[in-house]
Amino acid sequence: MLRKQLLVIITLMTVMPFALSAKKKAPKPDENPIFTNVEYYGQDSIYINNPLGEDEFYNPILQGCYPDPAICKKGDDYYLVCSSFVMMPGCPIFHSKDLVNWRQIGHVLDRPSQLHVTNSGTSQGMMAPGITYNPHNDTFYMITTVYMITTVDGNFVVKAKDPAGPWSDTIRLGFSGIDPSLFFDDDGKAYIVHNDAPKQAFWNGHRTIRIWEYDVANDKLVPNSDHVIVNGGTKFHKKPFWIEAPHIYKKDGKYYLMCAEGGTGDTHSEVVFMSDNPTGPYIEAPSNPVLTQRYLDPQRKEKVDWTGHSDIVQGPDGKWYGVFLAIRPNVNDRTVTGRETFMLPVDWSGKWPIFENGLIPIEPKLKLPRGVKNMTGTNGFLPQGNFGFKDDLIADTLDFRWVGLRTMIDSVARHTPFGLRLLTNNHNITENRPLSAAWTRQIHNDFSFSTDLLYRPRNEKDLAGIACIQSNKFNYVFGITRKGKTDYIVLQRTANGISNIVASLPIDNFNGKIALKVSAADDMYRFAYSLDNGKTYTYLGAPQSGDILSTDIAGGFVGNMLGLYSTSNNTAIPQ
Repeated sequence: MLRKQLLVIITLMTVMPFALSAKKKAPKPDENPIFTNVEYYGQDSIYINNPLGEDEFYNPILQGCYPDPAICKKGDDYYLVCSSFVMMPGCPIFHSKDLVNWRQIGHVLDRPSQLHVTNSGTSQGMMAPGITYNPHNDTFYMITTVYMITTVDGNFVVKAKDPAGPWSDTIRLGFSGIDPSLFFDDDGKAYIVHNDAPKQAFWNGHRTIRIWEYDVANDKLVPNSDHVIVNGGTKFHKKPFWIEAPHIYKKDGKYYLMCAEGGTGDTHSEVVFMSDNPTGPYIEAPSNPVLTQRYLDPQRKEKVDWTGHSDIVQGPDGKWYGVFLAIRPNVNDRTVTGRETFMLPVDWSGKWPIFENGLIPIEPKLKLPRGVKNMTGTNGFLPQGNFGFKDDLIADTLDFRWVGLRTMIDSVARHTPFGLRLLTNNHNITENRPLSAAWTRQIHNDFSFSTDLLYRPRNEKDLAGIACIQSNKFNYVFGITRKGKTDYIVLQRTANGISNIVASLPIDNFNGKIALKVSAADDMYRFAYSLDNGKTYTYLGAPQSGDILSTDIAGGFVGNMLGLYSTSNNTAIPQ
């Protein structure tokens, strides 16, 4: 009998902590909001109209704002990095065995000491990375530029034995210009090429490509080793503009220099030069440009545009492939999702490389490389096409999709068993300051994004909710605030730095719990809320144009970011 009683007591002691945990009540709402149950769904017509065959995969390979791709290879492993501007952590890094199925394995710049962007605009900060593997010391190098509000903060390099990290502290290189990349020759020598200003500019957009020798042992430039290898770009007499994003490759004893040219808009292109020596002189390919969409009908359907800023690598089937940035405008021919990472095969069977089908309209699908199976969206591989995700935000570590702006998320947020608690600060979305927020990229033109919020504003200076941001001067804020003794749901639109209240509504007997949703279709954004746990939603205000979230109107280089946002310096005052 006593033994049975002891067994019952032991059993109760074993299960009691879990039972208590299951009954644990959510905290009472306060001024530090808790977000949970985020849901995102994308439904673009291009994927509905172009279903995949068994031997196909979608292009772009990285949907959403993943611009300026650079790629390298070690054995059978491929690694790809992209610009991240003021997103922190910075410089997302992806891994693949076949160039089709990609996993994000982290961020190269995952410590605040590596990335100083506290007061930078959303399209400044870290841009145009290069990633290179050096077989002579079995080390990976990522080199990049950090651009600040008034000046170039500097070009630096970080190193790692394992691309998943940790990466080294930044090694400042002390040269001007942007878009650097490293090249390691067969003899162990190393070189850096980058965009820089000419000694005398003869036209607007006149730039040069400069080369330095790089001291690998001491991680520094070889003094006085630099000189210009491309002045202006292709066909100097035609005044080409913005030659940039250079990469050097070696094939069949020749050195090839590939660069972007024509700016990053609708005249963007990729051009190639060749030399017998890495330091030049270089001659240009007669077939330039080898990649561009600028000659095509601007009214073409399912348009892909602004192609350029490429890097190439030999694929698993022996063919060459190039990754590059491009955009896919929405129904109003505006770019809201930003510059994405695309890929095309490269024909290098002759003397010069050229992108296959890179001068005709780029299609939404590609043939799989020989022997490769499309496993996107499974086994941890990034999804493609139309897809969604759910995140209850209770994990100890956030998914890589979540980033901060100008600060790491862990500096403004805390994990709880009930969701992500934001530590509200007095920085407002209309300022270039570190925001109390967690952001993810808008991936589709037509989408919905929702979250549950537990929150109690104290006064009109408090606000928490969701936000859409292109920059501090172009954004939407949709959330809960307070005016007098009344809680309000409010929608604010900021265009060109001028904020206006679109709509506001008092919420009587607000208990601190609300669900918020933003959705877009045909370039119109709608904002809705629910007070019954998401069973029914009510729209606030009329549908709003996505124009201010586009690169075309707001400028810059980023796509729209969707955020969980809070502030104690609210300017969206209910009317």
